Amino acid sequence: MESQFYNTNKPGKVIKFLWASAGGDEYILERSTYSDQVKYACLGGIVFATGLMAGLSGGYAFYTIFEPRGNVLENPIHIPTVFMALVFGVVWGLMIFNLDRFIVAATGKGDGTEKITWDELKGALPRIIMGMIIAVSISKPVEIRMFKTEIDTELRKIQIQKQTEYAAEVDKTYAERERNLEKDFGKVSEERKKLLKSLEEYDKKYQDEMAQGQGGRGKGEGPVALALRRERDKADERLAKFDEQNQAELHSLNERKDALRKEKEKERLNNKKAADGLDGLLERIKIAHEVAGFSITLFITLLFMAIELTPIFFKLMLTKTPYDYLKENIEDMMMANNGIEIKYDYYKDKKGLERHLVINHEADIKLYEKIKESDIQKELSDYAIEKYKQNEKDIIDHNPDLYIRKNTSLKSGEEFREELAKELQDLTQQLDARTQRELLAFAYARHKQNEESAIMNNPEAYIESAKKKIESDVPESPIDAADQDEDKSNMA
Repeated sequence: MESQFYNTNKPGKVIKFLWASAGGDEYILERSTYSDQVKYACLGGIVFATGLMAGLSGGYAFYTIFEPRGNVLENPIHIPTVFMALVFGVVWGLMIFNLDRFIVAATGKGDGTEKITWDELKGALPRIIMGMIIAVSISKPVEIRMFKTEIDTELRKIQIQKQTEYAAEVDKTYAERERNLEKDFGKVSEERKKLLKSLEEYDKKYQDEMAQGQGGRGKGEGPVALALRRERDKADERLAKFDEQNQAELHSLNERKDALRKEKEKERLNNKKAADGLDGLLERIKIAHEVAGFSITLFITLLFMAIELTPIFFKLMLTKTPYDYLKENIEDMMMANNGIEIKYDYYKDKKGLERHLVINHEADIKLYEKIKESDIQKELSDYAIEKYKQNEKDIIDHNPDLYIRKNTSLKSGEEFREELAKELQDLTQQLDARTQRELLAFAYARHKQNEESAIMNNPEAYIESAKKKIESDVPESPIDAADQDEDKSNMA
């Protein structure tokens, strides 16, 4: 601002951005004091810093959630997840920045004094709660990043412990399944075990006899060793014969054992994946609370709450400055230019609270014009109806028949007589046609009676006349006509 008594430097783009971040009006701030400009620049800086911290925190939280799982002490950085986390961090930071900007801009000056009264605090309570939620959401990812080394060490211990527990649980589960499988083949399995044990005993005795002898006998293959070898061979033959007789059942048993063993090995490999999966955001937050302790965790959370809530309390503590008076003046001028009048503390509501009376003069004028326009239209409509009524009365007085034909379904005497004559003519024609049909039927009946009487008096004559009539009615065949033509030509 430049004037005869006070000059301030022209603000740069950074200062204007900070003003916008705090929800300040650039036009008014350029014409305000340097103190107002600094206050809103600092306020905007806090809001921008909060959005920046929220972006970094959200990006790290996103990376922690979606990074590939593995050994926390050897887990390398996953580049694709880093790019996704950067995008999410930018979006999250802009969301928090816009939300903080709205909270700060929507927070008024309270009563205009440096004291924060209980009424001011109650009015700002929703904004304070929102700020606390935002502060907690920002502080937790920052907290787990601060104690990442300690968290990784403790988390690796938990992974190893869980992997051991999973392995023991798998061994226990599959041991039970193996016992059940042995029960399914109980008799065959027990019999084969006995044969196998007998073979092993004979083989062991034979080896001992060959190695050192027994009962004072010299070592080597003597009579006893030969007898033991024969018994061992017999036991081996019995085992082979048993396997041959029970080959199908033993084959099924071995297949099921192999399948169970492979499934067990696969499940053991899954134990590592399951244990490595304990690397989520929630698990890290739990470990951070255990490692850092309640007091340090609370301190970090309160620190971010202080940063987040400072602009709200700061605005409640501000006194009115030239910026506020200029802003009120511009607002009043805008309302005056648009025909808006506010009478402050004009009336009390049912609860006894002072309320303002808002008068929208331009709206009142428009409403008044609409009401008058509606009244005029009603008057014109009534006048038009009255004139129409008078015109209709004149028509009735001069020519009532015309009015009746125009507005009702009644007809004149001449039209009625013409229609009646037409109907009588149609009815006469219908009666004549009916009489002709009845007389024709009677004539056919009489003709039939005459024919029957002729037949009864002289049937032979009727037959001869009928044959002649039939022969005369039948057309000449083309073949007969050709024969007649040929005869005529021969005669010639």
